[in-house]
Amino acid sequence: MADSDQISILEGLTYVVSDRSGDVDPGPEDPDGLYFFDTRFLSRWVLTVNGERLTPLSVDDLQYFEARFFLVPGQPKHYVNTTLSVIRHRSIVAGFEEELTVLNSSGESAEVTIRLDVAADFADVDRISPPGVRGDQRREKKGRFSHELGDNHLNLRYARENFHRATLVQTDEAARVDQDGMTFTVLIPAQGSWSNRLRVTTDIRDPGGSDVGGGAPLIRKTKEGMREELDQWVAHAPRLECDFEPLAEAYHRSLVDLAALRIPGPDDTGPIPCAGLPWLNSVVGRQNIFTCLQTLPYVPQLASTLLRTLAVCQGSRLDDFREEEPGKIVHLLRWNEAAAFQETPNARYFGSVDATPLFVVLLDEYERWTGDAELVRGLEREARAALNWIDEWGDLVGDGYLWYQPPRAPGKEPNQSWKESERAICYSDGRLPGFPRATCEVQGYAYAAKVRGARLARTFWNDPAYADRLERQAGELRERFNRDFWLPDRRYYALAREADGGKVDALASNLGHLLWSGIAEPDRAGYLVDHLLGPRLFSGWGVRTLADGEAKYNPVGYQVGAVWPYDNSIIAEGLRRYGYAAEAGTIARVTFEAARYFQGRLPEALAGYDRQFTTAPVCYPTATSPQGWSAGAVLSLLRTVLGLEPYPDYLVVKAAVPPELGQIALLHLRGPWGMTDALGRPSASAPYT
Repeated sequence: MADSDQISILEGLTYVVSDRSGDVDPGPEDPDGLYFFDTRFLSRWVLTVNGERLTPLSVDDLQYFEARFFLVPGQPKHYVNTTLSVIRHRSIVAGFEEELTVLNSSGESAEVTIRLDVAADFADVDRISPPGVRGDQRREKKGRFSHELGDNHLNLRYARENFHRATLVQTDEAARVDQDGMTFTVLIPAQGSWSNRLRVTTDIRDPGGSDVGGGAPLIRKTKEGMREELDQWVAHAPRLECDFEPLAEAYHRSLVDLAALRIPGPDDTGPIPCAGLPWLNSVVGRQNIFTCLQTLPYVPQLASTLLRTLAVCQGSRLDDFREEEPGKIVHLLRWNEAAAFQETPNARYFGSVDATPLFVVLLDEYERWTGDAELVRGLEREARAALNWIDEWGDLVGDGYLWYQPPRAPGKEPNQSWKESERAICYSDGRLPGFPRATCEVQGYAYAAKVRGARLARTFWNDPAYADRLERQAGELRERFNRDFWLPDRRYYALAREADGGKVDALASNLGHLLWSGIAEPDRAGYLVDHLLGPRLFSGWGVRTLADGEAKYNPVGYQVGAVWPYDNSIIAEGLRRYGYAAEAGTIARVTFEAARYFQGRLPEALAGYDRQFTTAPVCYPTATSPQGWSAGAVLSLLRTVLGLEPYPDYLVVKAAVPPELGQIALLHLRGPWGMTDALGRPSASAPYT
């Protein structure tokens, strides 16, 4: 049963977002609509019966690609004795379909007027932004709108030069069609019903091609075929048996969401994970990489296709407009109007500082879980180019760190690390540092990329000299980082550095990423753990992005106080790496407990309110859902609790299960070792609650 104010269904690059009555009637900053290729093909889809809007009784979230709405005409006070009711059953199979059924429960026949208002604004999705979230600058559409009417269809069109978009709405039953929709006047017999099927087809023609989305679409010709494919996807993943029901629910929900969030990769190579709905049903390098890292023990095939996709789109030249540089990994791919006419750089935008080292990390981790040496050898050139970018292009100051400048394109967030929002990188007193900036966790990613690149060079590329050089550089980076970023009076690392050596001293969750990458000195890990699980950062539902007491702290601030499940999964893995298994288990436990309040689907972020003041976690306003790395967080935390570490011939299982979770069994884990099971029994209580 779905309970969100917004209901989404999706398949591949197509998705629909509506309210709980099934209507699409968005305000200026609302994402409701039918989308394909980052464009809104329906901006109005409103059903009325006898002139009245419909009120939802319930919504069945049947599958990620279909939903059913049970409705009655009028406001709640009118329908206690209503004799008319409506069922809308919608799906995305070979396009968007909606089956309408109007039921007459009275003892007399009823003449009913059914109206469907339809409109298409063909807006770019990144021109629609929720309150408080910066989007690309809005511009008026420069093309021409037109429409074509038929006996049983309405075709809405938009054209700008040779860029064309069209929405074709067809009905099985006869209708009066006008440019704003369709009207049906029907006589429904006593205790009878009327049904109709509506089909919406999207059509695109672009000035040029696109890198992604041209492969075989993830479309099945029937809903039955799509259900079977989903069942196979879930069945192929490891099977979870556990005592803690919220974990079982979240595990299944996450697998389903990961299936839903697949989009076609290039050249029929298979599906890749998109970032999430409604704003990012596309490639976002950093988010896609972390999602694949989180899910490697479960669905490693996503990582294989993503690595190939990012390699195809890797930077090869200098392009200031797109912020492209040789070896740099792409940050964002869009296929809408602004991208096609180069009004934004989003057709292939490279504005992130962290995706490039993370690409190397993913390549190495992928091989460890799959043994796929062929892919590692096949992407040697791209991996070397990414490692070279770290030193040649990423070090803007010449001091051995990765730096970034603010984006050159208008409308972009100023930070190019994962905390992109304007206030996220700040001093403790609220001041914002100047540019360029070197955030702490990115240095950890660079360190991890060099360490892992050395393993690949020595084991697969037959280049021990290159491996030695990378290991030496990694050691030097680690030593330099621990000297330059440490704040001895605070006993934690600076959030960032300025070019003049200034240390940005806000206390933030980025500390956990330093444990994840391994760049932090072991004798300082205890201090970091005390901060991460202390009352200023730990809310009881997870680790806040920014500590309570910092000048910019806001419990409903996007990246200045909210709790991100993805962030917490990385922190927990880092804690486990440094031997703090009980503390990692605490983060896993509270995250699984939070998931129960969202039917197993963790949103993008939770408000940072202290748990003692909330009976349930508070969802961050405008949080995206489903989201890839939130779904991946559940799987990553499960791996952390079970202590899974892959080796060529065996899988290490060193479980440290919080007592509240009971017994856990993860069965049929596949890898180079063949197939094995992971079992975990409750351990001693974690010290933090």
